[in-house]
Formats: sequence, C-alpha cells, structure tokens
Amino acid sequence: MNLWILLTFTALAECHYQKRGTHSCPDLCSCSFPPSGAEVVCSQGSLTHFPVHGLPSNTTRLSIQSSNLSSITASHLSAVPLLNNLQLYHCNLTSLPSDLLKDVPHLNTLDLTGNQLVRLPPNVLSHASLRSLVLKNNLIEKADAEWFNGNSSLTWLDLSGNRLTGVPAALLHKLPNLETLDLSDNNLQDLQPEALRNLRRLESLNLAGNKLSSLKPTIFTHNLKLSQLFLQENQLRELPATLLQGLQHLELLLLNQNQLQHFPSGLLDDRKSSFQIILAGNPWVCDERMEYLWKWLTVHPQNVLFLEDVTCAGPEVLKHRQVVSLTGAELGLQKIQN
Repeated sequence: MNLWILLTFTALAECHYQKRGTHSCPDLCSCSFPPSGAEVVCSQGSLTHFPVHGLPSNTTRLSIQSSNLSSITASHLSAVPLLNNLQLYHCNLTSLPSDLLKDVPHLNTLDLTGNQLVRLPPNVLSHASLRSLVLKNNLIEKADAEWFNGNSSLTWLDLSGNRLTGVPAALLHKLPNLETLDLSDNNLQDLQPEALRNLRRLESLNLAGNKLSSLKPTIFTHNLKLSQLFLQENQLRELPATLLQGLQHLELLLLNQNQLQHFPSGLLDDRKSSFQIILAGNPWVCDERMEYLWKWLTVHPQNVLFLEDVTCAGPEVLKHRQVVSLTGAELGLQKIQN
C-alpha cells in the first residue's frame, strides 16, 4: 500500500514539474502562453545575460529589449528549439557567432535593430530559413554576399540606418524571393547596374537618405512588380527618361528633397490613376525645359502629394511660384497647346 502511495506522489510531482517548466518565466521578463507556444518579453535595462533559467522550452517568440545583453551564443538559443521569432532590440550587441542560428531551424524572423554590429561573420544567416531580417540602426560598413547561401527564402531585408557605401550585386543575387528591401539612411553613392536584376518579386524599395546623384536608365528593368519606390533625400540631379519604363504596378514614388531641376519628357507617362508622387523640396528651374512636368502637373494634380510645395527655385522673377500656377508664356514656351 505504501508503495502505491509513493508511486502516486512521484507521478504527481513529475507532472507538476513538467507543467511548471512549460509555464515558467525568467526573472526580469514577462511571459504569455497561447496555444501556438510561449511568448517571452524581456525589457529590463538591468538584464545583462541571456535569460536561460526559467525560459519555457516551447518558446516560439522571444523579445529582449533595451538591455545590456552584449553577447549571445548558439548554446543560448538551443534552449528554445521551437523559436520562430527573435527580437534583440538595443541590446549592445557588438558581434554574432557564425553558428548562432544552428539550433533554431524554425526561425523565420530575426530583428537586431539598434545594436552596435559593425560586421557579420560569413554564413551566419545560412543556418535558418529566415524570411525577415532587420539590421536597422547598427554600424555595419559592408554587406557581404557570404552572409547567405544561394536562393535564400528571405522576403524582407532592412539594412537602413547603417554605414553602407555600397551593396554588392552578389549579395542581392542570392535573394530571389525578396519583396521588401530597405537601404535607407546609409552612405550609398551608386548602385551597380545589375544589382537589382535578380529581385523579380521586389515590391518595395527604399533608397531614401543616401548620397545617390544619378541612376542608371536600366536599374529597375527587372523589378516589374515594384509598387513603392522611395528616392527622397538624395542628391539626384537628373533622371533618365526610361527609368520607370515597365513599372506598371508603381503606386508611390517619392522624389522630394533632391537636386532635380527638370524632368525628362515621358518619365511619368502611362501611370495608373492611383499613382502618387511627391516632388517638393527640389530646385526646379522654371524655363522651357519645365514644359513636360508643368503639363503633367496641370493634368494630374490629384496624383501629386503636396502639390503646393512644388515651386520654382529660378529664374529669379519666378522664384517661389507654384509650378502649376505658371503660364506657358512665363515658361518661355513659344507655342502653347490648349
């Protein structure tokens, strides 16, 4: 009889231990337990080590924010083999081991926003089937093709707010499934002619806040699904007439805060009715070379956001005038079509 009682208590103890392990939570963290797997958020600045102790083994989402973590290893992540979403925001990470993701085969989202990463080791992103990678606001100076294996499943890549001066075509050629690419707020001065060739599924491209002064006429030739194109806050002085050729799905084009003075004839032809563009903040020169843009703005005012801010920077007599308010005579056009 005593043996049966002992066995019963042992079984109950094991059950209680297993339940407690599944629903435990590390110190300085909060946890929730939906049916899909545990979700853990650690947002205490006093957190200095990866929260291994008490971390539920069925964790699928882990977010560590504004901490002094400073380092993370593959052995840390081996405690959560079901992990599919890892966010490490502002954790003072300066480096990553090349085998970091080897024990989290289900990981599809990795967000490393706001760390101190200068470079990533080769193959660091080759151990998981990532679909979303965010490296925003780090110190990365060079993007390396060796980060990925060929034909990566990545659909979202955010490298904004780093120190990139260029992006190798070899890296982008490994990302044929990419739908969103954010390279804004870097130091890009040029894009290789074939850099975007393999991105045939690309829908959103953000190149804002760089140092681009020109674009090759065929740079977007292979990106026929592109619907959002952000080129604002660069140093663009002119655009090729064929730049947007074939981009029938383009819905939004931002060109504000550049150095544009004129538009080439035909640039905005055949845009869909829902197309939106921002042109403010450019030094438009309102002479006869403004004829194409002036006519387009007059016919399509509903497609221009902040139309009232599209104003002349010269000549002096027309300075600060809204382009759409001008007459053909003021532009120096000898023949005006009504």
